Amino acid sequence: MRITKEVKAALIILSAIALLIFGYHFLKGNNLLTNDKVFYAYYDNVAGLDNASVVTINGFHVGKIQDVEFADASGKLKVTFNIDSDFKFGTKSKAQIYSASLIGGKALAIIPEKNPTAFAESGATLLSDVDEGMIGDLTSKIDPISSKLERVLTKVDTTLTGINRLLNTENTNLISKSLADLSVTLNSFKSTSARMNNMIAYNEDNLNTTLINFKNASANMDQFSKELAEAEVKEITDRLNKVSADVAAITNKVNNGQGTAGKFINDPKVYDNIDRATKQLDQLLQDMKLNPKRYVHFSVFGKKNKDYAKPKDSLK
Repeated sequence: MRITKEVKAALIILSAIALLIFGYHFLKGNNLLTNDKVFYAYYDNVAGLDNASVVTINGFHVGKIQDVEFADASGKLKVTFNIDSDFKFGTKSKAQIYSASLIGGKALAIIPEKNPTAFAESGATLLSDVDEGMIGDLTSKIDPISSKLERVLTKVDTTLTGINRLLNTENTNLISKSLADLSVTLNSFKSTSARMNNMIAYNEDNLNTTLINFKNASANMDQFSKELAEAEVKEITDRLNKVSADVAAITNKVNNGQGTAGKFINDPKVYDNIDRATKQLDQLLQDMKLNPKRYVHFSVFGKKNKDYAKPKDSLK
């Protein structure tokens, strides 16, 4: 049986149409060769979610977004997505939109229900949720930093304006003159330093000799100081030993009753005699104050001295 050209053309056209339909659905994220499960979710704002965005469960790729369209006149959005995994999740699981990358890509994550009592079947509508995730946290942290950076830049701009005012023509000329003077000073210092280096190089031998002589003189002075210190210490020590010996000898003589001091300290009779003489002298002085006529006689014509008679009112 021969296949006519018309049949071949019809088969080619049908194959092209089928391939076109398959490619269209494949580009939209639908695979017509698999039996995927389809689910729905409604959002007030899909935050940039679009067709062919990935669907994940615990970070694992399980499907794609098939379509995002308006659900009603209020602007509510209907998201249709398929899941090609056999994983089962509860009817109260959430379809959460999250940031998948730093450049703003969005994805849909299925947050499975814990301890589900019933499992979601194909065609079910899941609870919707939007989570900014790490990107949102990063944005919330960057905003305060951005505000602070803006304030810092404002202060820097003010500082630069002040510097520009400071660096006017007159001040610029003064700074240039100061730099020129500084350059002259540095050149002069460089010339002086070169002369000093030449002088040191020319007199290097003399300087070395002087330093050696100074070192020897310092060593001799140090030795002389040590000898002088040792001599003085020895002389002082000998004198102290001699004084200590003299004091010890005097102390021994005093303790043995030798000499006046020894007798005075060790002989009790000396003390008694001195005490008795002191009392008698005190009595004599009192009696002279009370009866001066007994001791002083004055007569114009002269008078014979009477014999001494012990007064009745004398002190005892």
